[in-house]
Order: sequence, then structure tokens, then C-alpha cells
Amino acid sequence: MRSATAALRAMARAFPAGLATLAAVVIANPALAVAQAPENAAPDFFDAALCKPPYTFDSAQALYEAAEKVAKPDMSKLGAAIYDLPGPIGKDGFSSNQVVFANSTVGVLVEGAVATELAARYQLAPETSNLLGASSKGYARALPKDQQPLPDMGVVSIIARESPGLPGKTLLACEFASNEDIQALKRFEAEMKP
Repeated sequence: MRSATAALRAMARAFPAGLATLAAVVIANPALAVAQAPENAAPDFFDAALCKPPYTFDSAQALYEAAEKVAKPDMSKLGAAIYDLPGPIGKDGFSSNQVVFANSTVGVLVEGAVATELAARYQLAPETSNLLGASSKGYARALPKDQQPLPDMGVVSIIARESPGLPGKTLLACEFASNEDIQALKRFEAEMKP
């Protein structure tokens, strides 16, 4: 406690009153310094792709609005809106410079065909569907039940997919799939089997 008191006295002498008070509050509660991000701070798109926080329509809207402030989307690929970021982002040795929004999906396009590596890092299992040929390699992991925002409506999963439509890239995303879409895909794929 003495060192904190000495630090407060030193700050009071060194800084104007307002700054000294602010510094004292941060020293007394360091979590405030981390928790209070500036309002104009860019969201962590990579964490969003990893469902941190879990997908909700509100969180997706906030991310979309943040991406709109950075760039205009390229809408020419797979019906998705792809935003080029002003600089690279990354996590765990993977990097990206593009954010993707498609239907109920928020993600990043990771450099390289690295779906298998992403699956190993984030504990994703092989998908049983190739999404009617849209995915050449795919992995997914549904979030735990306590993190599902709308369990009666669908399932939120972390997905990693390679696609012929995005050569040299891998989609890493947080995806909401409605129960109706999941059942429709299963029925359609069953009908397509010989």
C-alpha cells in the first residue's frame, strides 16, 4: 500500500490534477485500462472469426459497420462481401488482410490453403458435407450449448473451409446455420446420392 501511496503523490506533483486522478483510478483498478477501448478502435476481426464473442445478429451488424468504415466491399466472389483491410491481422501464426460477411457468417480469409492447420489449432472436426461442391476441404466445431445465442433457431460454429472459388485462401469464420438450412442441406444431399 505504501508504494501505491507514494506513486499517487509522485503523480500528483508530475501531472495536472485531471491526469493524476485518471492515473490513480487506473492504478487502483488496472482492468479499466484494458476494458475501456476507444470508441473508434477497430474490432478484432480475427477473434470474431473464432466466435469471440459468440455470433449474434447484433455483433455481426457492429462488425459489418466497422468494416464499412474501412473499405468498400468486393461483392464478386461467392455472394460474399469481402473487405480489404488497410493492414494485415493475425493470430496464432495465421494472417489475413480480408474480412468476409456472407449470409449469417463473419470471418476472415486466411492466407494459404491452411484449413487442416486451422482445424488442428482450433480443434475443428472434418465436415460431413462439401456444401454442394462449394467447399473442397472443410472443418467445423459447434460452440458449446451455453454459448449458442439462439439454440432453438440454429447452431453457431467455427468453420475453416478451402474452396476452388478462393484459391490460395482459407475461410475462417463464425457461422450461424439455421435448423431449417441444416435439414434442407441434409435432405438435398441425400437425394443427390445414387
